[in-house]
Amino acid sequence: MKAGLVRILEGNKFVLSDGCGDMEATPMLPAGYFSFDTRFLSLWRLTVNGERLHTLAIDDAQYFEVRFFLVPGAQDQYLDAKASVIRERSVIDGFEERLTVLNHRAEPADFTIRLDADSDFAPLLQIQRQPVGRLYRHVEDRCLLLGYQRDRFQRETHIHTSEPAQIDERGLTYRFGLGPHEQWSTTLRVSDLVLRPDREDVRNHLLPRRARDRRQLEHDLDEWLDEAPTLQCDWEPLTMTYRRSLVDLAALRYLPLTLPDEAMPAGGAPWTATMMGRDSIFTSLQALPFASDLAAGTLRMLGTEQGTVLDDFRDEEPGKILREFRYGEAVAFEERPPSPYYGNADATPLFVILLDEYERWTGDAAMVRHFEDEAR
Repeated sequence: MKAGLVRILEGNKFVLSDGCGDMEATPMLPAGYFSFDTRFLSLWRLTVNGERLHTLAIDDAQYFEVRFFLVPGAQDQYLDAKASVIRERSVIDGFEERLTVLNHRAEPADFTIRLDADSDFAPLLQIQRQPVGRLYRHVEDRCLLLGYQRDRFQRETHIHTSEPAQIDERGLTYRFGLGPHEQWSTTLRVSDLVLRPDREDVRNHLLPRRARDRRQLEHDLDEWLDEAPTLQCDWEPLTMTYRRSLVDLAALRYLPLTLPDEAMPAGGAPWTATMMGRDSIFTSLQALPFASDLAAGTLRMLGTEQGTVLDDFRDEEPGKILREFRYGEAVAFEERPPSPYYGNADATPLFVILLDEYERWTGDAAMVRHFEDEAR
């Protein structure tokens, strides 16, 4: 990943932006909002009264949210800013951003806020590829709809705003005035939809989602930390490093669609934020003393997707453990094989090793009995 990009993630959804929060994808800069191996936003650019923004500070205390503190205009305006902007962004069951504009003047001021938005719906595995299908866009009530369709493969990005805006096919514009030291806010909600053109209810999700809000994610993270072994020592940096490592491990948790209540470690953000046989097994092995549930989820998922037939395209053989599992356009049209792909030599013996080590650390012999046939 290119250095300097700000990243937030949750499951296999993630956002990559610059230090101001803008996303402007280029062939050399893989910025955007990604979900299920598809980029649903490739442009997300904010201006205030026609001026770009500069960063004062970034608060990224949580892996699933970030705040940008910004000022419009040149950098020499930092010490005497007449206005400032706060972008509060999260990727929780979708992508959400709250914009707050503050007037620091002692007199009223008028503001024009412009948010340019676009999507190329590029597949994650071929991020530099030009769209093969048809891109479309139109405006609905308080919503900008961006879409892409290629045969039966259809994806849409819906951008909703909580405050009235002038919406066109290229973005949203807000015009308002603020009194002395007043502020204005709006919340932008970006929904990524996977559609089925052959159904009447095409606005429905094809893939099941487990909706979660910020409080649930924070509660889930607190439970995760409480269940891990407690480290006590006199050297505070070690305690901080241990806790940070647990949080980073929590950020890697991936909920596969087949087993949506079983967390397993993803390969890593951003490009392997999905099920990866070798990576998931190694992470589960190393985390056994601290979070054995990750190993349980990994064993159940990889055991469920174990190879059963001979398939040269996917390098599948009976008994093999997958290398990776992907979604997206390249997989849907079998331009690439990982749906799943079994082309590796080490995940299969590593699966047996993980099963044995899991029982040694947890005493859960029932898991071994359950996967006896897969292991043999």
